[in-house]
Amino acid sequence: QLQLVESGGGLVQPGGSLRLSCAVSGFTLDYYAVAWFRQAPGKKREGVSCISTSDVIKYYGDSVRGRFTISRDDAQNTVYLQMNSLKPEDTAVYYCAADNYRTCSLLYEYIYWGQGTQVTVSS
Repeated sequence: QLQLVESGGGLVQPGGSLRLSCAVSGFTLDYYAVAWFRQAPGKKREGVSCISTSDVIKYYGDSVRGRFTISRDDAQNTVYLQMNSLKPEDTAVYYCAADNYRTCSLLYEYIYWGQGTQVTVSS
């Protein structure tokens, strides 16, 4: 009933770009904060970016700030993560998550999660 589905992952060379999408179904996105997390094998899950309702607040993890851009289209119930200047260190499974927070934080616990999409940055 409440689903998040990520797409747009793939293999890209260092310096390249990818655009990830998170499609939401089962609820309207207007009043939900959305975050992107990533997890590489053997590593803990890392917060990447989050966006609040009405684009009021956006946060980025230190490792991606200046390279990644988060945006949302509430009419289409979709959140995007534009990833530029990709590095091998960005290789991970990327997950989107949502909850009905008024703002956003990478420290929050999110109740709704997608299944993830693989991003591989390699020559």
